[in-house]
Amino acid sequence: MYFDQREYDVRFEWGLSGLRVALEDLMGAGAIISCLDGEWLPEAETPVASFRSAQADLLDTLRRCGSGKELIGRGFAEDVRLAGQLNVSDAARLLVDGATKRDV
Repeated sequence: MYFDQREYDVRFEWGLSGLRVALEDLMGAGAIISCLDGEWLPEAETPVASFRSAQADLLDTLRRCGSGKELIGRGFAEDVRLAGQLNVSDAARLLVDGATKRDV
């Protein structure tokens, strides 16, 4: 399977009305993958590299990215601060029957 851009009107729009590259999702995936043992595919190496490049000052990076600025501007600075914390919880949500459940 391949992507033929001639078949689609593809564009990125920044802001609330369009698609935004989610840096926080990329770095979040990298944070999780970086804790896994084994050999990574190249598709996993990119998020890990993104996370590691921001790890020393993760909160500042989140505050400066598009989503972080938007959240802070809408009064959710505390959410951004919480998202910038690493290894502060020993619990994880589980996906069971299409819904998340508390770890039992």
